[in-house]
Amino acid sequence: MFSHRLAQVVPLAVVVVTLSVFSVSCGGSKANVRNEATPLTLPAVVDVTTAPAITRDLPRFFEATGSLAGDQQTEVASSIAGKVVAVGVDLGSYVKRGQMIVRLDDVDSKLRVAQAQAQVEQAKAALRQAEEKVGLRPGQAFDPNRIPEVANARVALELAEKNLRRSEKLIESGDVSRSSYDQQKAQRDQLKEQYESALSLARQNYAAVMTARANVANAGTLLGLARRALSYALVFSPIDGYVAERNADLGEYVSPTSKVATVVRINPLRIRIDIPEQAIPEVSVGQSVSVTTSAWPDKNFSGRIARISPNVTASSRTLSVEADIENNGGALKPGQFATVRILQSRSQPAVLIPARAVRTESGVSRVFVIKDGRAEQRLVQLGQSESDLVEVKSGVAAGEQVATSNIDQVSDGMAVRQ
Repeated sequence: MFSHRLAQVVPLAVVVVTLSVFSVSCGGSKANVRNEATPLTLPAVVDVTTAPAITRDLPRFFEATGSLAGDQQTEVASSIAGKVVAVGVDLGSYVKRGQMIVRLDDVDSKLRVAQAQAQVEQAKAALRQAEEKVGLRPGQAFDPNRIPEVANARVALELAEKNLRRSEKLIESGDVSRSSYDQQKAQRDQLKEQYESALSLARQNYAAVMTARANVANAGTLLGLARRALSYALVFSPIDGYVAERNADLGEYVSPTSKVATVVRINPLRIRIDIPEQAIPEVSVGQSVSVTTSAWPDKNFSGRIARISPNVTASSRTLSVEADIENNGGALKPGQFATVRILQSRSQPAVLIPARAVRTESGVSRVFVIKDGRAEQRLVQLGQSESDLVEVKSGVAAGEQVATSNIDQVSDGMAVRQ
């Protein structure tokens, strides 16, 4: 009986011991897990550097965008038709005013000049001949009585008049017969007709002189036109600038309607922008502006407002303004898209923080303000930039400390070490 009971107790004891060992083993494992997890739940500490938000007076401005354009731009065309025999410029060439761009074939023009010159000489010869008929000398006024025929007829007429008046006195006394008086009177009338005829002929000859002079002037005009047409064989640049386009090639036939080149002056450059109606009182001629472009993001180009439109555009309620931008080095190019800042006359206080303290994601800007060893996340509204600082319009007060390093590792409420 004792052996039978022992046989029942031993297996039961084995089971109890096994369960005890398993329980201890499991308990030890949980303890280890607990001990290993405990360090992971301890709060992490991030090292950061900080900077205070400061207050500074900033010059205020408002921004607008526009496209740069040349101060002057001209499309050069020939005044006459012809074949291009020489080209003096290429794309990008700098030209001075009066410098040749292209030269056209001028053989026909030179022949027309020679023909017109011969016509002038012919007209002058005809004029000299006409002047000699009336006894004119260079610079002398016309007087028909200086013509010998007219002068002789006048002398004979005056003599006949004297004889006739003498006969009138003698006929009353009976010293001269009536027939003699009538004979002298007829002679006087004949000489008068001769004088008037000579005078009329002299005036006709003088009219021929005037016609000859008109012919000389007309021939001179034709010569001037021929010379002018010859000068058009050389096509010059009307302004100083750079060749933006060259449309004519050697041997090409051009006409007055075809463009041979485009010349643009790039210093200064112009930019037209639209000013909102509410900002009109802040804009005046001579006001300073600055320009930035995507090609030179870190460079500002200065200028001044040069022209203001007298009208506000009815559809957009904006005012068109033109500014002249200095471009001494030629870095800016016509056609570039630019952002213009128009500086206002007065400055206003602003809160500034380092730009590196701002983290922007999906258009939302955040900073971390450090207080009592912990980071406090703030949503901020940014304003204009000033060197390596940025204006904070809301979210941070002056004097508060903001994290400026390791901000990607910082979260709201995290412990930090300065």
